[in-house]
Amino acid sequence: MQFGLFGGARTKRSIGLEDSQGYQSFIDYVTEADRLGFKQLFMVEHHFTGQGQVSASMTVLAYLAARTQHIRLGTAVVVLPWHNPVLIAEQVATLDLLTGGRVDFGVGKGYRKAEFEGFRIPIDEAGERFEEAMEIIRKAWTTEGRFSHRSKHWQYDDIVVEPEPLQRPHPPLWLAAGSRDSIRRAAREGYNLLLDQLAQTHQIIERIAIFREECGRIGRAYDPLMVATARPLQMFHHESERAAAYETRKRVVSVIGDLARDKLADRVEDDTAPLLGTPDEVIARLKELEAGGATNILLVDPNASVANLRAFAREVMPSFSTPRVAAAE
Repeated sequence: MQFGLFGGARTKRSIGLEDSQGYQSFIDYVTEADRLGFKQLFMVEHHFTGQGQVSASMTVLAYLAARTQHIRLGTAVVVLPWHNPVLIAEQVATLDLLTGGRVDFGVGKGYRKAEFEGFRIPIDEAGERFEEAMEIIRKAWTTEGRFSHRSKHWQYDDIVVEPEPLQRPHPPLWLAAGSRDSIRRAAREGYNLLLDQLAQTHQIIERIAIFREECGRIGRAYDPLMVATARPLQMFHHESERAAAYETRKRVVSVIGDLARDKLADRVEDDTAPLLGTPDEVIARLKELEAGGATNILLVDPNASVANLRAFAREVMPSFSTPRVAAAE
């Protein structure tokens, strides 16, 4: 089992959702994770929320590239319908060079209506825009020399995309998916899989099984590290802290649940998504995930605390062996 991070900086606190810190403290958090042996960071990107979330993820990741040495740096996710795909291909390739080949490219078609409205992009075009953008980005990274392209939303004549990414043929592609059809599609189309922080343990295990089954059906080599599972972390050391941890979880869920429009557990005590409890309880929950095939865990700390990170590395990580690094897809 390997461990990474999921989240992002925040320029101001929002009521009830304190899941990250300001930019400098978040930089400190990630650099400490790099020192402690965490393997990946997937950074969120959102717009127009009023909650101070990261809006320019690749800019922040470029800064982190200079401040870290080993941790892989990923997007979670770039919503392609809002962006010029050639510019994205150039930016990601540049970031891949700056990181020495440590980029993971997480993409999505988006779902938040307010963001589409803010960009004046019809949300009902999300799917077709996503497909067009991915076709162009793959072409930009794999075509030798110049190319042209014609599609409904994008046209290019005799262009060459520079630089080439360091990872060949391109950085690993990651897709956030939850439904059976979208998971099978991720497997068929060469994506690695990002699983969300709200899904319950049994759902995570079921989704991994679907992905692995589809890989086998199409003859794609399966590696457990091709699936990354985000898990909220709320670890404490004294029973007197449990009630406060439950209250924090309720506040976080109430806001994330509203934003994600996801169905959550009715009672926080029955919520198996978070790694909530003492170190021994956290280890037990991770062992259950490990037995179900979830061996690449991305921690979502409500406080993005360096102290919490160190405690996790000291008291939890030694109970798990670290697998080899998955090859780029």
